[in-house]
Amino acid sequence: MDFYEVVEKRRTVRNFKGPATEAQLMRILVAGTKAPSGMNQQRWEFIVVDDPALVEKIAERKYVLNRGNKPRGEEVPPEVEKAAQAQKDSFANGSHVAVYYKEGGRDEAWMCLENMSLAAVPEGLGTKISFYRAGAEKDIDKILQVPPGYELACVLSIGVPAMEPTAPTLRPEGSWLHRNKF
Repeated sequence: MDFYEVVEKRRTVRNFKGPATEAQLMRILVAGTKAPSGMNQQRWEFIVVDDPALVEKIAERKYVLNRGNKPRGEEVPPEVEKAAQAQKDSFANGSHVAVYYKEGGRDEAWMCLENMSLAAVPEGLGTKISFYRAGAEKDIDKILQVPPGYELACVLSIGVPAMEPTAPTLRPEGSWLHRNKF
């Protein structure tokens, strides 16, 4: 598959019918480590989360976060509940990698994540990025027993798409281009 085809076919997938194989996961992680890093410090760390109990905790924390940090049982508007439950459900059947970085490595982690997302495409896999903010990232640190000095970029879910992803509607080509001035 040529590079531009990979870029064209990369999609966010929110429903998986199966996880990546161990071999696929390793190829994707290694592709991530080929990303540039300042002074070649490679300040990223990965935690493959495949323990069902831990996946459930991570998914539940995302659910609570998407409910405005309101735990299950507290009242939220129906559309908020529906979206939060869909986010939680999107963890089913996939492989999950918590991507961490050391101080100063935030941008490097994001380049690493892009490499990983692109590497999934020729493997026939899709990816989904889950962000944790508003204190939820500290809960994920505790769940995964992360030592001090590391920050969570995201949890990347990887797996076999449950359905063929549709092409996104993009702005017209060139509409985003400016020269010399906005």
